[in-house]
Amino acid sequence: MPWHVTRTTLRGMTNIPPPAEELRILDHELWQLDARRAQLLARRTWLLDVLRSAGPQTAPAHGPATWPPRGPQPPRPEATAPGVQNVLLVLGGVLLTIAAIAFTLVSWGDMGIAGRAAVLGAVTTAALAAPVPLLKRGLRSTAESVAGLGLALTVLDAYALHEVALSSLDGTGYAAAAAALLAALWTAYGRVLGDLRLPLPAAVAAAQLPLLLWAAAADAGDHTITAALLVTAALDAAVAHTTPVRPVRVVAAVGAYGTGALGVLAAGLLTWDAPGPSAAARAAALLALAAAIALGAAWRAPEARAALGLASAGGLLAVAAAGGVLRSALPGVWTVPACLACAIALLSVRGTWLPESVRRGLFLASTAVQALAVAWTLPLVALVLLGPADWAAHAWSGTPSDARDAVTVSAPWMSGTESAPLVLAAVAAVLALTFRGGPPRPFALSGALLLAWSTALALPAITQLPYPAALLVHGATTVATLTAAAYTSATATGDGDSDSTTAEGRRASLLPTTALCLTLLGSLHLVALSLASEAATLAVLGSLTAVFASAAVLPRWKHPHVRAVTTAAALAYASALACATGASLDWRPQHIALLVLVVPAVAAVLAPRLGDRATTVSTEITGAVAGLLAIGLATTDLPVLALVLALCGVIAAGTAVREDRRRVGHAAAALFVLAAWIRLAAWEVGAPEAYTLPVTVPVLLLGYVRRSRDAEASSWTAYGPGLSVTLLPSLLAVWGDANWLRPLLLGAAALAVTLVGVRHRLRAPLILGGATLLLTALHELAPYIAQAMGAVPRWAPPALAGLLLLTLGATYEQRLRDARRLRDTLSKLR
Repeated sequence: MPWHVTRTTLRGMTNIPPPAEELRILDHELWQLDARRAQLLARRTWLLDVLRSAGPQTAPAHGPATWPPRGPQPPRPEATAPGVQNVLLVLGGVLLTIAAIAFTLVSWGDMGIAGRAAVLGAVTTAALAAPVPLLKRGLRSTAESVAGLGLALTVLDAYALHEVALSSLDGTGYAAAAAALLAALWTAYGRVLGDLRLPLPAAVAAAQLPLLLWAAAADAGDHTITAALLVTAALDAAVAHTTPVRPVRVVAAVGAYGTGALGVLAAGLLTWDAPGPSAAARAAALLALAAAIALGAAWRAPEARAALGLASAGGLLAVAAAGGVLRSALPGVWTVPACLACAIALLSVRGTWLPESVRRGLFLASTAVQALAVAWTLPLVALVLLGPADWAAHAWSGTPSDARDAVTVSAPWMSGTESAPLVLAAVAAVLALTFRGGPPRPFALSGALLLAWSTALALPAITQLPYPAALLVHGATTVATLTAAAYTSATATGDGDSDSTTAEGRRASLLPTTALCLTLLGSLHLVALSLASEAATLAVLGSLTAVFASAAVLPRWKHPHVRAVTTAAALAYASALACATGASLDWRPQHIALLVLVVPAVAAVLAPRLGDRATTVSTEITGAVAGLLAIGLATTDLPVLALVLALCGVIAAGTAVREDRRRVGHAAAALFVLAAWIRLAAWEVGAPEAYTLPVTVPVLLLGYVRRSRDAEASSWTAYGPGLSVTLLPSLLAVWGDANWLRPLLLGAAALAVTLVGVRHRLRAPLILGGATLLLTALHELAPYIAQAMGAVPRWAPPALAGLLLLTLGATYEQRLRDARRLRDTLSKLR
């Protein structure tokens, strides 16, 4: 297309907007240009500031952007230019400070007063004034270094002033005044030169010394010095929470923690060593001041990370302060309850207008004190719980005078712990009343139940109740915890249901599980406590058997877990009652075993009627353990042991009648066989057939029934065990028997077994009977073989062996030749 046609067409297509629209477009473009120019100017200003702070640098030449060469690059510097600059400035400032110190300490005496004052004054003034022009030139780092030198020189000026003009003044007091004055001067200097970062933190660091040095200069006591430390910590905390400058906050926070820790440590030592209520009150005032400082710091910054820790520390210090006063005014046994009362009082801040972090910190402080109080009671609880176990070595040796003597069989009583039940009861009440809902509720109730049970456990020994009264108290405690276990398990949402696998179900089952464990532990403690007296032992075992049996059969308490445990406990205590009853009647152990067998018999009768699997299994296990106990008691008399084993076999056979317990029949058979063998041993029967035939006959009958019902069953399975039980022991006996009757009878029996195997084509009777017959025949021919071997020359056996080997070799060679011939024939085939 010709160019003039295109130009004409484009002129006709040009769309010129109306003047108003075009004006709006131009204004928008100009506004965008102004905004972009403002951004570029701001960026230029920032770059200039960076260049001024980094020092003079060569401006890069303007030119087109080019890609860096791909060749080897020069080594990259490990330190940046600002870092090198800062190191140089710090080193320079330190060296100048060292030089000034050396000049002041060494060369000071070589100059007159005017010269000394002129030198130090001029150098200090120059060092403090130099940062002003340096800051104007943008040399901030250099200004910081020179300012640090100036601050060090002011310290040297103060020292020099004391050495020359004020040497008569006390050094400690002068140092306190100088530290305060320097802190004020450095603060003013930092305020005037606001761009410097060093003077204000240095002023805060210098402010740590005046109060402590003034107290030391005034020969103040320990309480005043401790108060000076705490007041310094309070001032540091105020500075840390009010100043916006981060370096100042850091230095003030470090000072607050350091001086505060020293003050708290000193106040704690003063409280511990307080000789009387007055000194204890003064030390407690110091601890209260420290608590106020910590709580105030947490209150001023409730969102800070350290707020929770500060509030907790404040609560602990408040308790320590109150406890220190009460410790000096009360007997030693009430010190822990007094501190516990103060800790419980901290819980009253919950729900108040205090910040959340402060409330949580006070709650944690109260929890920590309560935990320490409970830990203080643990040795006493352990003594009361485990002490009666020593009665097992002194059973029925005599009734103790009171409950304290009953628990201190071989260990001394712990004096000064008489207030332990009060502590345990108070913490239990706090747990029960504090957590009234939510997920922690089951844990709190379980802990409260444990502490209440510990209180009831220790109370009789502490009050020195009479021995019968102590047994009644422990028995009532056991019944109470058992009732709690049954009631809470019936109301728990997660027991026995599908919810038991969830977290809510596990939390719900925690309380009944705790109650049940405490019940069992309390019952064992009660039994150990009752071993001191024969009548007490019988009464306690009978009562526990009745209590657990009642808990197992009452309809309202039919929870599987509770019923399983209570049923097993009832049977166990019934077994113990049977043993105690036999011992009380002076029965021998083998006769007591017959009485103990009543327990497994009752368990076998009750097990299928209990209705739930857990209770059934626990009942059967307890019955089996009681049976083993009876067998162990009867081992001293073989006839009675045989009777006990036979009765156990009867019980096992009765259990095997049930469809789901068929396998118990094997145990019943083993018990019957063992009973028969022990009876034969009691009769001094030595023939093995007397032991094996009673086993062989029923086993073979069972094998015959098995083969009749299952034609595919192997003869080894049906008849192998029965035949082996008789044939093998008899065969061993034959080889050690010189008479002719046993080999004759065994050979006849083996021949009969072999013929039966041939007749019915059974492998097991054929092999076992034939092998037994062959070995029996060899036994009978052994003397004649030995006699014949004596007449044979000694070269005959080697010759026979060589002949046998040659025959085998020739046969082997013939087989190889036949194989080669077959290979050649096959290779010729096409």
